[in-house]
Amino acid sequence: MDVRSELHKAQLFQNLELLANQIVEGFISGIHKSPFHGFSAEFAEHKIYNPGESTRHIDWKLFAKTDRLYTKRFEDETNLRCHMILDNSASMYYPEVKNPSIGNLNKIGFGVLAIATLMQILKKQRDAVGLSIYSDTYDFYSSEKNSERHFQMLYSKLNEVTTHQNATSTTKTYTYLHQIAEKIHRRSLIFLFTDMFQTETEEAKLFEALRHLKYNKHAVVLFHLLDYEHELNFDFDNAPKRFVDVETGVHVDLYADSIKKAYAEKVMQYQEELKLKCAQYRIKYISVDIKSDFSQVLNSFMIERQKFA
Repeated sequence: MDVRSELHKAQLFQNLELLANQIVEGFISGIHKSPFHGFSAEFAEHKIYNPGESTRHIDWKLFAKTDRLYTKRFEDETNLRCHMILDNSASMYYPEVKNPSIGNLNKIGFGVLAIATLMQILKKQRDAVGLSIYSDTYDFYSSEKNSERHFQMLYSKLNEVTTHQNATSTTKTYTYLHQIAEKIHRRSLIFLFTDMFQTETEEAKLFEALRHLKYNKHAVVLFHLLDYEHELNFDFDNAPKRFVDVETGVHVDLYADSIKKAYAEKVMQYQEELKLKCAQYRIKYISVDIKSDFSQVLNSFMIERQKFA
């Protein structure tokens, strides 16, 4: 998706809502390449007609264009409750990016912009959105609402995340996922943006926390954010380097090629374990390269939203 605007000349996240809206528009303009062929900009104001519903509000003009039945939305209509969860730990600030752009983001930048973009769609659809942010503490929580004031508050909070790097030395993902699960009482579609790195490596507890998010018939989508070039493929030049754990400060000096194969195998093994556990708990697992565009996130959202409805 190609996003060109004056925003590139200013601080990237200065107007997060406008930037998110541009990404949505870019996605819509290229939607003929996605599974939603025939769906146009009108999707933000419509929902798919379900057999058995009243035909009173079917948009017949849109039917003539798309050969599919959609009904119009109304301002007092809230069809979905969605809760976004953002991992704000130190590892999410990798890699260091001096001049961020749409195609050059660290993990936290990608997560913030992905959430803002999904919020833009949900806002247009008059759905309710909540937000949780955690690191070594449960930094922020807001329940699901759909007022303009609420959305502006969430955009402001997300912008704040991008301007204040978290230097925390610990990540307690499973601890705070349990706490978040306890707060979401009404059935919701939950999106978790995280790199799944944590200093407390009790994986059984982590998976149990993911399963806790499924209680109360919630639907959960895990976006596993990684810099594929470095974190998945370990693609570094073979000069001697010092690799530092950004959360614990532990470091090791080595030549990248000496461990590249073993490292890649270990990471792939961890990913496969994540996929299997998520499948077991009926959690949608999606591995995302932060150097890619946002189409994968948006396509996944559209699919999961239709399933949830």
